[in-house]
Parts: sequence; structure tokens; C-alpha cells
Amino acid sequence: MFKTIFRTLRYPNFRLFFIGQGISLTGSWMQQTAMAWLVYRLTGSPFLLGFVIFASQFPTFLLSPIAGVVADHFNRQRILLTTQCLLMVQALTLAALTLTGVIRTTEIVLLGIIMGCINAFDIPARHSFVVEMVERKENLTNAISLNSLIFNLARLIGPAIAGWVIALTGEGNCFLINGLSFAAIITALIRMKVKRTNRNQAAMNIVGHVKDGIRYAVRFLPIRSLLLFLGVMSLVGSSYIILMPIYARDILHGGPQTLGLLMGSVGVGALAGTVFLAQRKAVLGLVRILSWSGLMLGVCLIMFFFSRTLWFSITLLALSGFGIVVNVSGTNILLQTIVDDDKRGRIMSLYAMSFMGTAPVGSFLAGILANVLGVLPTIIVAGVVTISAVFLFVFNMPAFKKDLYPVYQKMGIIAEGAFPEI
Repeated sequence: MFKTIFRTLRYPNFRLFFIGQGISLTGSWMQQTAMAWLVYRLTGSPFLLGFVIFASQFPTFLLSPIAGVVADHFNRQRILLTTQCLLMVQALTLAALTLTGVIRTTEIVLLGIIMGCINAFDIPARHSFVVEMVERKENLTNAISLNSLIFNLARLIGPAIAGWVIALTGEGNCFLINGLSFAAIITALIRMKVKRTNRNQAAMNIVGHVKDGIRYAVRFLPIRSLLLFLGVMSLVGSSYIILMPIYARDILHGGPQTLGLLMGSVGVGALAGTVFLAQRKAVLGLVRILSWSGLMLGVCLIMFFFSRTLWFSITLLALSGFGIVVNVSGTNILLQTIVDDDKRGRIMSLYAMSFMGTAPVGSFLAGILANVLGVLPTIIVAGVVTISAVFLFVFNMPAFKKDLYPVYQKMGIIAEGAFPEI
């Protein structure tokens, strides 16, 4: 089983990326946890907590279509080197301002906007780059699952470390550790020897290519349905994460260590979800799994209303993390399997819009609702909307399958005339 799960690590480039990204992402999750705690400590406002996350992620929604065109026309390895260096500078600047005691909400928002702009170009390039690292398309499922696994392993470790660092030394050192951690992924990218792919840079018409990518996604029902379903999952299904500092302090009466445990439990579930996907050898059955994972998330969010103990909350968050990552990574696997190679960057940019781009809107709305209704009623609303989206996704399943079967038959995933469960 171990060899099955980690089979794509035999590729040197992907192995370098896996290790480098694991170190860097641990720092990034430390920064995200510390930033949420810092904002709530400085302001005590659920609205401002949601607004800061909104400001740091919404640029991804605005710039992703352009970034997708850039990823389809320029060297993705060089794009990633540039974005990782810029993210290092952003983290070190945040650390310097915090450690010197001059940090305010205004500076956090501005640096968050800068981070969001950088991530808008980083995300589609990073996801599109996976196919170049593993060389063979049939290895995509495992590579994407391992990419998600290291992301969620960092999600487990990073917040837990951040909780202790914040309690002992303050938020600034979390930002400093994150800044230094980028050296690992930058070194990995420099050492990679990737086969050069010729792309038509001179003929790049940004507006025309953006329209072409959107038209392709809208007209093909499987891609359209997957992106819309993921968008709703991200909008309401993961917006509760931003409320965890309030929940940790005001409901469970804990401190930064409690927040670290809550955030880390999401990582435990997410890690289990990535292992579940990584051990799968085929893409068949993944559409059905997406619907079940969404239902699991919605039910857990509703049950959160009844939780007043740390361990029950941790259990629900772990199951929620499983549901979220299976949905996010499963969608990534399906999209990368069925998309045309010349439009991969643009579809991954739309994926980023659905995943990262709608999340800040959800965080912003969650902050407003928490101000008006309270934390727990807001989470219940998120659960109800999530379950409603699942039912709509299942309702469209017959038409979804009708369009997907010919693609799978053309790719040799299923035999001509066969109609297995997808």
C-alpha cells in the first residue's frame, strides 16, 4: 500500500517539489493561523477578521483568469520561482512589522492584498506544473493526491506549532519562520531539470484567451458543474474556518493552543482524505465520492451547533476536513484528467477562482453573519447551503454522466459502449 500511495515520488522533479513544498507550506499554515489570531487580538471584531481574509484572497478571484493565460504561455517553473520569492518578501515584511510592534490592521490588509495578487499567478502555474513533473498523464491522479497530502500534512503540523509559538513568543516569529521556509521550495525549483515546453508567447492575446478558456468551461457540462459545485463548497462549506479564533476563545474559553488544536484537527481529517484519494488507482467512481464528501461536510457543520466540548468539536472538524479535501482534490483530479492540454492553465485558473476566489467572499459573509447572528447560527447556515448544493449536484448527475462517458471512452479509461459508475 505504501508503494501505491507514494508511487509518483520516483520522479526526481516531483520528489524535490514534494519535499520543498512540504516545508514551505508548514510555514504558510503557521502564518495563516497567527494572522487570524493577531487580527482578532488587535480588534476583537468578527467582521474585521472576515474582512482581512477577504482582502488576502479576493485578488485571486479577480486576477486568476489572466494568470491562467500566463501559465499557458510562459515557463511555469520560472513563474513559480518568481511567485515564491515574492511571497518570501511578503512574509518577512509582515514579520518585521509585527516584531517591531508597529503592525496594525491596515498593514495586515495591505500585505494580505499583495499576497493575494501573488497567489493568483502562483496557483494555476503550480497546478499546471504537476503534469510536467510526473511526465505521464496516467500518474496525475496520484501526483495531485500527494500534492494535496503534503498540503494537508502541513495544515496539521503548521497550526499546532503556531499555537505554541504564539503562546511563547507572539505572532511575529510565526511570520518569520514562514518567510525563511520559502528557501526550501525555491531551492527545489532551482534544482529541477524539467523538459522545456515551447509555448507561443508572441501570439498571446490575453482577452481573447481568457474568453476562450471561459467559453470552453461553460460549454462543457462536466467542467461547468465541477467548478460551480466546488465554488459553493468553498463559499459556504469552508467559511467556518475563519470563525475558529472566536469559537476557541468565546465558546470553548481557550487560547492560541486551543485554536491550534482546532485548526490542526481539520488537517488530520484532510490528511486522511488525501491518503484515501492517493491509494485510488482509477478516476472512476470519483464523481459519486464528491457528492458523498459534500454531504458529510454539510452534516458536520450542522452538528457543530450542538458542540460545547473540545474533543467533540475536534472530531467534527476532522470529518469536515476529510469532506473538504476530498471535494477539492477530487475536483482537481477530474478537471486535470478531462481538460485539453492547451487549456490546462486557464481551467486551473478557474479552479483557483472556484476554490480560493470564492473563499474570501464566504469569509467576509461569515464575519458579517457572525456579527449579527452569532458564530454557531452562522455555521448552521453554511451547513444547510452546503447540503442544498449537494442535492443540486446529484440532480444534474444524469446529464453530467452523458457528457463525460464519451471523454472517458476516447481516453481509454472505459471501454467503448461501457457505462460504469463514474
